[in-house]
Amino acid sequence: MTVKHLGHTDFNTIMTCFLSAFENYFVTMPTDYNYYKKRWEAAKVNFNWSYGMFDGDTLVGFIIHAIDDRHGERVAFNTGTGVIPEYRGQKIVKFIYEYAIADLKRHGITKSVLEVITENEKAVKAYQGVGFNICKTFKCFAGDLSTDETQIIVKKVPFFEIDWDHIPNQDTYSWDFHSRCLEHGNSDYYYVYHEDKIESFFAINTENGTINQLEVLINQNENWKRLFQAIQSIAKQVRIINVDDRLEEKLRAIEAVGLSNTVNQYEMELYL
Repeated sequence: MTVKHLGHTDFNTIMTCFLSAFENYFVTMPTDYNYYKKRWEAAKVNFNWSYGMFDGDTLVGFIIHAIDDRHGERVAFNTGTGVIPEYRGQKIVKFIYEYAIADLKRHGITKSVLEVITENEKAVKAYQGVGFNICKTFKCFAGDLSTDETQIIVKKVPFFEIDWDHIPNQDTYSWDFHSRCLEHGNSDYYYVYHEDKIESFFAINTENGTINQLEVLINQNENWKRLFQAIQSIAKQVRIINVDDRLEEKLRAIEAVGLSNTVNQYEMELYL
C-alpha cells in the first residue's frame, strides 16, 4: 500500500471512501455529495495537501485538509479522517500522518489542527500518538427554541458590512464557523437592535437551522434572551455546533432556552 496526495483523485472516489469510513459513526453523517463539495469549498479544502492510503488503485483511508492562515500560523485543518472497515487495525492513519507531516512542513505549514468527538477514545489516543495535544473542548446543542414571543428589531446584513473586529470571541470559534470560512459559506447574517443600538449578532444557515455564530456585545442575561428571541423569529428548530466550554455565560444562555447538549468535541493541535 502507498500514501499519496489526493489532488489527482476523482471526487466521487473520495466520497465513496469517505461515506464508507463514516458509516455507523457516533453521529449520522450527510450522504449528499454536493453538501460536502460546498462545505469543503467554504472550509478551504485543498486536495493537493490532503492524503490517502491506496491499495493498488483503491482508496482505503484518507486525511482531508483545509489550508488557511490563522493567527500568524499557516494551518492545515483536518476536516475528515477515516479508514474503510476492511482496513482498520493496520495503523493506516499513523502512516498517512507520517507522510503528510513531512509534506506539509515542506510546503510551509506550521501547525495542524483537528476535531474529534470526546467519546471516540480510540481516535483521541491515536492522534496523541502522532503528537497532537488537546487544546479546546467544544459543546454542541440542538432542539426547539422556547423563548417568549416579543417584538425584536432584527436587521439582515451582508457579510462584508459586518464589523468583525467588534464581534466578540472570534478566536473561540472552530474552523468551519470562523468568519474566514463563513465568508464563502451559506449563512444569513443579522444584527439585533435594542434602544436603537446594535446589541447582538448571529449568523444562521436557514437551510438546516445551524447557528454558525451568536454573540452579545455586552454579556447580560437580558441581552442573551433578546438574541434568542430574534433567532426564534428566523428559525425555531436549531443546532449550535462547537461552543467553547470556557464561555460559561453563553452556555448558560443556550441551556436556558431549552437546547440540549448532543455531543462534545476536542480540538487538538500539533506544531510542525
